[in-house]
Amino acid sequence: MIDILKIPVLWLLLWILFKIFSHSFISETPIFSTLMSINNILLILTVGWLVIKIVKAFFYYWLNKLDIHTADNLNARRNLTRMKIFENIIVATIVVVVLGICLMTFEQVRSIGVSLLTSAGIAGIIVGFAAQKSIATVLAGVQIAITQPIRLDDVVIVEGEWGRIEEITLTYVVVKIWDERRLILPVTYFIEKPFQNWTRSTAEILGTVFLYVDYALPLDALRSRLTEIVQHHPKWDGRVANIQVTDTKERYKELRVLVSSKDASLNWDLRVDVREQLLDFIQQNYPGCFAQMRVQKLHTESL
Repeated sequence: MIDILKIPVLWLLLWILFKIFSHSFISETPIFSTLMSINNILLILTVGWLVIKIVKAFFYYWLNKLDIHTADNLNARRNLTRMKIFENIIVATIVVVVLGICLMTFEQVRSIGVSLLTSAGIAGIIVGFAAQKSIATVLAGVQIAITQPIRLDDVVIVEGEWGRIEEITLTYVVVKIWDERRLILPVTYFIEKPFQNWTRSTAEILGTVFLYVDYALPLDALRSRLTEIVQHHPKWDGRVANIQVTDTKERYKELRVLVSSKDASLNWDLRVDVREQLLDFIQQNYPGCFAQMRVQKLHTESL
């Protein structure tokens, strides 16, 4: 708290002491009124800065109580997302209020403000049309904070890319793609367009491995090998591990291998291991049972 608040508090004390000093020693000088106007503005800005720091310190304190690195982190990610967005809303509100108070310190602005009240309705309509896109974006950010179709660290598929929600603001969302790229999307995207959220209610997921093999391959042997692979595999959660024939073609049959894990990252690695070891098993024990095209040579005897 001291590290966060010490600098704005020191500046606040400086402007207060300057005001006291000015009234005591230079109140009769021609530049006194100008100095006081500047001092008032700096004092208001410093108070706003201090309030923002206090708000950030409050949210920082509560965010440190949330642990999103545990296996079951759904509630932590939900609260973290809500708190991050509302922190941005509060800070933006404080900035607007502080700037408004600064402007109201000028007599000219106050007089103009009184005259503008008569045309506030027309001005509001004009501003509303001009800023409707921005207002819609901000409202979408608030809607995401409340309804939470996405949360921080959610696994999503957007624009054909697999990634995790890295940052949510009032206006945009940052998705960290699996290859370290960043996909920046407006928050309205997650309100208006369909997308996949793999961790909406739970992080558990089923992964699929497809194999295309000859009809001569015995499935019981392959199922036994799959059980041996996943039985002691650290990335299998013990829920699902089976092999099914999902399609038949003229030259091969399609096998779907289903395996389950606690989250998408673990499941990706598990599927890679299962695919590799099943292919090696077929190659070593049934090398002629991969999908192949048979060509028969016809022998004819001359009469």
